[in-house]
Amino acid sequence: MVVKPGHGLAGLQMAPDYTVREVPTPVQVLLDVVPSNPFKALAEGKILQVIFFAGLVGFALVKLGERTARLRALAGEASEMMVQVTRFVLETTPLGTFGLIAGLVGSYGFEKLLPLGNFVFALYLACALHIVLVYGGLLLAHGLNPLKFFRGAASGMQVAFVSSSSFASMPVALRSVTHNLGVDRDYAAFAVPLGASIKMDGCGAIYPALTSVFVAQYFGLDLSVNQYFVILLASVLGSFGTAGVPGTAIVMVTLVLSAAGLPLEGIGLLVAIDRVLDMMRTMTNVTGQMLVPVLVAKETGLLDRETYDRASSNVGLEHEGIGD
Repeated sequence: MVVKPGHGLAGLQMAPDYTVREVPTPVQVLLDVVPSNPFKALAEGKILQVIFFAGLVGFALVKLGERTARLRALAGEASEMMVQVTRFVLETTPLGTFGLIAGLVGSYGFEKLLPLGNFVFALYLACALHIVLVYGGLLLAHGLNPLKFFRGAASGMQVAFVSSSSFASMPVALRSVTHNLGVDRDYAAFAVPLGASIKMDGCGAIYPALTSVFVAQYFGLDLSVNQYFVILLASVLGSFGTAGVPGTAIVMVTLVLSAAGLPLEGIGLLVAIDRVLDMMRTMTNVTGQMLVPVLVAKETGLLDRETYDRASSNVGLEHEGIGD
């Protein structure tokens, strides 16, 4: 590890309200996909349950044909209304983010946050390299210009960074994928929400692996080759098992540290800066959530290459026309 985020630190205080999260089993996660109460799932933001129920409703509407034409029109109008409401919320997120970071610094002080600067730098660097090298490499492998993709996806990436929420970024990400990058709207309307639940490269892979190294270095533990392999395997497989679980990043770290035999108490050391970390983690997640529909659309003939090749450089909410 070049940055060594856990070296040279001592006496960090653990967050007083931190408790170790219980990781659900893969079977329990699969069972939880089916909602017992779809309205409760909507209220609690359990997106996988919402997608499952929405799929059943959509299938029923298609099966009934013209008998449900007015209901389909109502659903479309309700969707447009919620996109506009989301736009109102997103326009205030910069102020909210400023307040959250100001409160964080005011509560803990610079003297407690600065020692963790190496960890913040390491995470931002790892995510940036992942976005540029891995995502860019995949685009090149599929015959697509990476610069065009990043130009078209810029608005979704920016909103993800500010909001720290894949779900809040979803309307802008969907608009970027369809309007800027030329993905078929019917396919994107399914792929982007699904990706917001299960495509979590930042939270599910990069962050748990980096945290494992940080905890090992902070407690003076030497990681063996076997432990590195376990961390790699748990980070990849665990991202599927925790999809749709609230607080996915913490759950993932708990799973990976447990698998590698590292102290779970180390997670509490990073809670103070989690908001700053979550911004970059979410931007990485959302970039991947926009990338996959583009790649699949390219291979299945659902990508408008003319739109992709002239990818829009308009990244502002007004320019994107969310809700128009």
